[in-house]
Amino acid sequence: MAYVELSEGTGYYIAAPEGVHIGQDVNIGSDIPIRVGNVLPLGAIPEGTMVCNIELKPADGGRIARSSGTYATVVSHSGSGTTVKLPSKRNVELSDDCRATVGIVAGGGRKEKPYMKAGERYHLKKARGHKYPITKGVSMTAASHPHGGGRHRHPGKSTTVSRHAPPGKKVGLIAARSSGKKKRQRRRE
Repeated sequence: MAYVELSEGTGYYIAAPEGVHIGQDVNIGSDIPIRVGNVLPLGAIPEGTMVCNIELKPADGGRIARSSGTYATVVSHSGSGTTVKLPSKRNVELSDDCRATVGIVAGGGRKEKPYMKAGERYHLKKARGHKYPITKGVSMTAASHPHGGGRHRHPGKSTTVSRHAPPGKKVGLIAARSSGKKKRQRRRE
């Protein structure tokens, strides 16, 4: 993130483009030079320019290409608007009045760094509401779990178990009424 200070003493935060530095002048307008960090309407940006933080509708603050290392490319200009190639490789036509920041969002390659500790991944998954670590009975030894043992990754016996089974045996699908692929019910007419 970069904090852009306006002349009135107010400011706002933007997704910082690669190459923007502290103290750099960031210009906003339609008749300004095409320089990394400057904000221009899509109609004033030449074809082939990489842009980020693009507005879907004029004055919505920017919705497209905001995550680290992403960018969109201005493909062409027409009478109805500007065609932009999104990070998903899809082309979309936007209004010429939609503004965009010139450049690529900083922080590319952030996801390429491996997790060095299990705790790093645990906290990331917890922040996203995911369960981690996931343990599987079929991956364990026969002594550790009723589904364990064997060289093949299958339980070896039914994974459904009675509601009245004793502790230790009660693993898998407890009192399951159906545990396979659903069969289509034929309607009687």
